[in-house]
Amino acid sequence: MAITEFSSALNQVATERGIPVEAVIESIKEALAMAYKKDRKEHDEEIEIEEIEIDLNQNTGEVKILKDGKDVTPSGFGRIAAQTAKQVILQKIRETEKDVIKKEFQEKIGEIVSGTVFRIDSGMVTLDLGKSHAQGIMPSSEQVPTENYRLGQRLKVLVKEVRDGTRGTEIIISRASPDFVVKVFEQEVPEIASGTVIIEAIAREPGSRTKMAVSSSDDKIDPVGSCVGQKGVRVQSIISELFGEKIDIIPFSPITEKFIASSLSPAKVIEVELLTEENRALVSVPEDQQSLAIGKEGQNARLANKLTRWKIDIKSSEGLFTDEKGEIITGEDQSKKIVGVWDKEIKKTEAKEEKEEKEEEKEEKKADDKDDTEKVDTQEVSKKPKKEPKDKDKEKNG
Repeated sequence: MAITEFSSALNQVATERGIPVEAVIESIKEALAMAYKKDRKEHDEEIEIEEIEIDLNQNTGEVKILKDGKDVTPSGFGRIAAQTAKQVILQKIRETEKDVIKKEFQEKIGEIVSGTVFRIDSGMVTLDLGKSHAQGIMPSSEQVPTENYRLGQRLKVLVKEVRDGTRGTEIIISRASPDFVVKVFEQEVPEIASGTVIIEAIAREPGSRTKMAVSSSDDKIDPVGSCVGQKGVRVQSIISELFGEKIDIIPFSPITEKFIASSLSPAKVIEVELLTEENRALVSVPEDQQSLAIGKEGQNARLANKLTRWKIDIKSSEGLFTDEKGEIITGEDQSKKIVGVWDKEIKKTEAKEEKEEKEEEKEEKKADDKDDTEKVDTQEVSKKPKKEPKDKDKEKNG
């Protein structure tokens, strides 16, 4: 009976605290050694912990203190040890527990975990991460400005950092990091998790909009379509997790000009010129697309700048440039002409459309000429003088 009780007690403590049984046993041995040292000190005997050895039977719970191989266990030591070692055992278990939590979450850095909000204090949100009573701290810098957190709310968060703070080990979590969006996509899109679809670049303004460039290692798989899902079911699920944050998914291209043009989606780009030395791109858009390319308060251009890592200036047909903040640049920059390289396929399409338009104009002109000819014939017929009827009376009198 004693064996079962002691073994089950060890296992219960280890399970509740989320630590190995061996760690619990080591904590007990260390506490017993300190209890023996204290007991000997009360009897005016100085003992160093290194001089003694603790023999603990894991089945029966029987304890022996050995010194130089001899049993020196004092009589009634079990009662003394229980009183003296209690706090030491609890402290050692707590320290071991913290070490286990620290090690576990260090391995989860950059991964998504779920937690429940249980404290909101001075702008800092604390989540219960469940296992081993681990707590995640989400400072205001890692929170999404548009999200309102409430007690008991279940959230997905990114483990960003594990560090030693004033209150012990701190697990820093985030919902504002661009990596959070990447990991949510990995959970929702199997092609990303398997590595077939790759997220090449991402730029985010938390709570407002995210731009993401994706590519595929398999020509048969559409990277954008994989992320969006059938009828948008995948991306809608992610938008719900982000509480309505808009997501622009664009195809990545190794051709810088094409990538820059795509990054300004949904605006249509006519031409792109790269100024490599300045790491700057001059982009030409139709006049009616300029505001779309810049975006509200310059957001679209700003995200494109972060996504491509190029400073993007936007020019409309009026000759106005805008910087990555969406502000109009005046002066010498306005006189620069954009004559960059653009997608050949688009030029072919434009040439084809222009040819078709010309053919349509010719057909319309022919039809108009034919109508004009018919009108002229009708007018000539109407102008012919009518034959006057012969005056029968004149003939009779003549």
